[in-house]
Amino acid sequence: MLGIRKLFGSKTDFRSLVQSGAVILDVRTPAEYKTGHIKGSVNIPVDQVGAHITDLKKKNKPVITCCRSGARSAMAASVLKTAGIEAFNGGAWNELSNKI
Repeated sequence: MLGIRKLFGSKTDFRSLVQSGAVILDVRTPAEYKTGHIKGSVNIPVDQVGAHITDLKKKNKPVITCCRSGARSAMAASVLKTAGIEAFNGGAWNELSNKI
């Protein structure tokens, strides 16, 4: 059972993360963000995430990344994890909004 869980990952409780103060980081372009986003989310395009590592670390909170489909948010979560930030790929922003 442990091997299967490790292979497919465990279900992340995004609602609990948000309730405990997690930062929702929308990594789409500003134009995409303006068309709709999760209330209270922060918009930093994926290609600029690396430049904001220090600011995100100062928040001392987990970060949930999201985008249009989940691809850019996966890249951003990887960058954040590499920098030592607890990060979760929330996938598509509109689907994540239903989970929180």
